[in-house]
Amino acid sequence: MLWLHFDLSGGNRIAGSMATLLHDAVMNPAEVVKQRMQMYDSPHRSALRCVWTVWRTEGLGAFYRSYTTQLTMNIPFQSIHFITYEFLQEQVNPHRGYNPQSHIISGGLAGALAAAATTPLDVCKTLLNTQENMALNLANISGRLSGMANAFRMVYQLNGLPGYFKGMQARVIYQMPSTAISWSVYEFFKYFLTKHKLENRAPY
Repeated sequence: MLWLHFDLSGGNRIAGSMATLLHDAVMNPAEVVKQRMQMYDSPHRSALRCVWTVWRTEGLGAFYRSYTTQLTMNIPFQSIHFITYEFLQEQVNPHRGYNPQSHIISGGLAGALAAAATTPLDVCKTLLNTQENMALNLANISGRLSGMANAFRMVYQLNGLPGYFKGMQARVIYQMPSTAISWSVYEFFKYFLTKHKLENRAPY
């Protein structure tokens, strides 16, 4: 969601906030289904069957238990991501010209740092989404886990501080190419469209 960062005037801030709220409202249920199907020995054999089972046994709220955690994670992730990218661009591409290599490197490193820093929130989000029975039993929790604060307490209770960083390496490996591609594509089209606009304005 790179477009949220480049124009921070009042109207665009509101539009960007609404875009984030709507994006996460749509994607949160998809994330729940994906993570439930990825669980070891998952009982769900298709996405549709997973949706139906979760809806029938846990209700609509199951798809949004991690919604506030997702929104809370997006703020530091995007902030760290954008600030790091801008800082690295100042170091490796101070003239801010179109330089694919610098965009890929800066984008990848920015995504890696943002992913690593927000891993604790991602761990809690995953726990809220999956409602892993083994984890709930070990923590002596009957019923369903809800709320970001409860998820944080449960992770610490089960695994201590290291528990907040489980899966960090995989998260970083996933985010690095994703953000590198996003930034390189963004910078390419910005360069292409700006160049095309200037050429159209040039007198013949």
